[in-house]
Amino acid sequence: MAPDLFYHRPANIRLRTGAGGVVARIDDRGKVWVALIRDRGDHAYVLPKGGVEKGETLEEAAMREIAEEAGFSKLDCLCELGIGERLSGRLTTWQKTHYFLFLTTQIRGRPTDRRDWEVDWFDLNALPEIYWREQGEILKSNRARIRRLVMKAAED
Repeated sequence: MAPDLFYHRPANIRLRTGAGGVVARIDDRGKVWVALIRDRGDHAYVLPKGGVEKGETLEEAAMREIAEEAGFSKLDCLCELGIGERLSGRLTTWQKTHYFLFLTTQIRGRPTDRRDWEVDWFDLNALPEIYWREQGEILKSNRARIRRLVMKAAED
Protein backbone atom coordinates (compact mmCIF):
# COMPACT_ATOMS: atom_id res chain seq x y z
CA MET A 1 0.00 0.00 0.00
CA ALA A 2 1.21 3.51 -0.79
CA PRO A 3 2.83 5.45 2.07
CA ASP A 4 0.78 8.10 3.92
CA LEU A 5 2.82 10.93 2.38
CA PHE A 6 0.77 10.56 -0.84
CA TYR A 7 -2.36 11.64 1.04
CA HIS A 8 -1.22 14.99 2.44
CA ARG A 9 -1.82 17.86 0.03
CA PRO A 10 0.99 20.43 0.03
CA ALA A 11 0.12 24.10 -0.40
CA ASN A 12 0.36 25.60 -3.90
CA ILE A 13 0.59 22.30 -5.76
CA ARG A 14 -0.84 21.92 -9.27
CA LEU A 15 -4.17 20.06 -9.61
CA ARG A 16 -4.69 17.39 -12.25
CA THR A 17 -8.16 16.02 -12.99
CA GLY A 18 -8.25 12.36 -13.86
CA ALA A 19 -10.70 9.58 -14.61
CA GLY A 20 -10.65 5.82 -14.41
CA GLY A 21 -12.75 2.90 -13.61
CA VAL A 22 -13.75 -0.38 -12.14
CA VAL A 23 -14.24 -2.83 -15.00
CA ALA A 24 -16.52 -5.70 -14.07
CA ARG A 25 -17.97 -8.76 -15.76
CA ILE A 26 -20.27 -11.54 -14.66
CA ASP A 27 -19.63 -15.22 -15.36
CA ASP A 28 -22.19 -17.89 -16.22
CA ARG A 29 -22.50 -18.83 -12.54
CA GLY A 30 -23.44 -15.30 -11.51
CA LYS A 31 -20.07 -14.41 -9.97
CA VAL A 32 -18.89 -10.81 -10.39
CA TRP A 33 -15.26 -10.33 -11.46
CA VAL A 34 -13.20 -7.12 -11.40
CA ALA A 35 -10.21 -6.36 -13.64
CA LEU A 36 -7.10 -4.96 -11.97
CA ILE A 37 -3.82 -3.97 -13.59
CA ARG A 38 -0.20 -3.90 -12.55
CA ASP A 39 3.16 -3.31 -14.15
CA ARG A 40 4.24 -6.70 -15.50
CA GLY A 41 6.08 -8.54 -12.76
CA ASP A 42 5.04 -6.11 -9.99
CA HIS A 43 3.06 -7.33 -7.00
CA ALA A 44 0.86 -4.23 -6.56
CA TYR A 45 -2.52 -3.95 -8.30
CA VAL A 46 -4.31 -0.72 -9.22
CA LEU A 47 -7.35 0.46 -11.15
CA PRO A 48 -6.80 1.83 -14.66
CA LYS A 49 -6.91 5.63 -14.66
CA GLY A 50 -5.19 8.72 -15.99
CA GLY A 51 -5.53 12.36 -16.91
CA VAL A 52 -8.43 13.94 -18.72
CA GLU A 53 -7.42 15.33 -22.11
CA LYS A 54 -8.72 18.59 -23.52
CA GLY A 55 -12.22 18.16 -24.97
CA GLU A 56 -12.95 14.88 -23.16
CA THR A 57 -15.72 14.27 -20.69
CA LEU A 58 -14.79 12.45 -17.50
CA GLU A 59 -16.51 9.30 -18.76
CA GLU A 60 -14.73 9.48 -22.14
CA ALA A 61 -11.38 9.88 -20.39
CA ALA A 62 -12.11 6.90 -18.13
CA MET A 63 -12.98 4.75 -21.16
CA ARG A 64 -9.83 5.83 -23.02
CA GLU A 65 -7.61 5.10 -20.03
CA ILE A 66 -9.19 1.68 -19.55
CA ALA A 67 -8.64 0.90 -23.24
CA GLU A 68 -5.00 2.03 -23.03
CA GLU A 69 -4.06 0.37 -19.73
CA ALA A 70 -6.35 -2.69 -19.59
CA GLY A 71 -7.23 -3.13 -23.27
CA PHE A 72 -11.01 -3.25 -22.89
CA SER A 73 -13.03 -1.37 -25.50
CA LYS A 74 -16.52 -2.86 -25.10
CA LEU A 75 -17.63 -0.94 -22.03
CA ASP A 76 -21.06 -0.02 -20.70
CA CYS A 77 -20.91 2.75 -18.09
CA LEU A 78 -23.24 1.95 -15.20
CA CYS A 79 -22.52 4.88 -12.84
CA GLU A 80 -19.91 7.09 -11.21
CA LEU A 81 -18.55 5.46 -8.04
CA GLY A 82 -16.69 8.33 -6.41
CA ILE A 83 -13.62 10.53 -6.39
CA GLY A 84 -10.17 9.71 -5.08
CA GLU A 85 -7.49 12.27 -4.27
CA ARG A 86 -3.76 11.95 -3.66
CA LEU A 87 -0.32 13.10 -4.79
CA SER A 88 1.03 11.73 -8.05
CA GLY A 89 3.68 9.03 -7.94
CA ARG A 90 6.40 11.67 -8.43
CA LEU A 91 4.86 13.87 -5.68
CA THR A 92 4.54 16.82 -8.08
CA THR A 93 0.78 17.05 -8.70
CA TRP A 94 -2.39 16.65 -6.66
CA GLN A 95 -4.63 14.20 -8.52
CA LYS A 96 -8.41 14.30 -8.24
CA THR A 97 -9.64 11.17 -10.04
CA HIS A 98 -13.27 10.36 -10.87
CA TYR A 99 -13.99 6.62 -10.87
CA PHE A 100 -16.79 5.00 -12.90
CA LEU A 101 -18.21 1.48 -12.96
CA PHE A 102 -18.14 -0.27 -16.34
CA LEU A 103 -19.57 -3.60 -17.41
CA THR A 104 -17.83 -5.59 -20.12
CA THR A 105 -18.24 -8.95 -21.80
CA GLN A 106 -14.56 -9.02 -22.78
CA ILE A 107 -12.29 -11.38 -20.90
CA ARG A 108 -8.95 -10.59 -22.53
CA GLY A 109 -7.78 -7.06 -23.07
CA ARG A 110 -5.01 -5.77 -25.27
CA PRO A 111 -3.44 -2.73 -23.56
CA THR A 112 -2.12 -0.11 -25.97
CA ASP A 113 -0.23 2.01 -23.43
CA ARG A 114 3.56 2.16 -23.75
CA ARG A 115 3.87 0.68 -20.25
CA ASP A 116 3.80 -3.09 -20.00
CA TRP A 117 0.52 -3.58 -18.12
CA GLU A 118 -0.69 -6.96 -16.95
CA VAL A 119 -4.45 -7.46 -16.50
CA ASP A 120 -5.93 -9.98 -14.05
CA TRP A 121 -9.52 -10.76 -13.00
CA PHE A 122 -10.50 -11.13 -9.32
CA ASP A 123 -13.66 -12.21 -7.57
CA LEU A 124 -15.34 -9.04 -6.23
CA ASN A 125 -15.49 -10.71 -2.81
CA ALA A 126 -11.80 -11.71 -2.78
CA LEU A 127 -9.85 -8.72 -4.10
CA PRO A 128 -6.11 -8.43 -3.44
CA GLU A 129 -4.65 -5.44 -1.62
CA ILE A 130 -4.78 -2.38 -3.88
CA TYR A 131 -1.66 -0.19 -3.90
CA TRP A 132 -3.47 3.17 -3.89
CA ARG A 133 -5.53 3.51 -0.72
CA GLU A 134 -8.25 5.65 -2.32
CA GLN A 135 -8.82 3.02 -5.02
CA GLY A 136 -9.16 0.28 -2.41
CA GLU A 137 -11.70 2.43 -0.57
CA ILE A 138 -13.70 3.02 -3.78
CA LEU A 139 -13.89 -0.76 -4.26
CA LYS A 140 -14.63 -1.60 -0.62
CA SER A 141 -17.25 1.10 -0.02
CA ASN A 142 -19.05 0.27 -3.29
CA ARG A 143 -18.80 -3.54 -3.20
CA ALA A 144 -22.56 -4.16 -2.68
CA ARG A 145 -23.48 -1.43 -5.17
CA ILE A 146 -21.11 -2.85 -7.81
CA ARG A 147 -22.60 -6.32 -7.40
CA ARG A 148 -26.18 -5.03 -7.54
CA LEU A 149 -25.63 -2.83 -10.61
CA VAL A 150 -23.64 -5.46 -12.52
CA MET A 151 -26.25 -8.14 -11.82
CA LYS A 152 -29.08 -5.81 -12.89
CA ALA A 153 -27.30 -4.72 -16.07
CA ALA A 154 -26.51 -8.35 -16.97
CA GLU A 155 -30.20 -9.23 -16.68
CA ASP A 156 -31.30 -6.38 -19.00
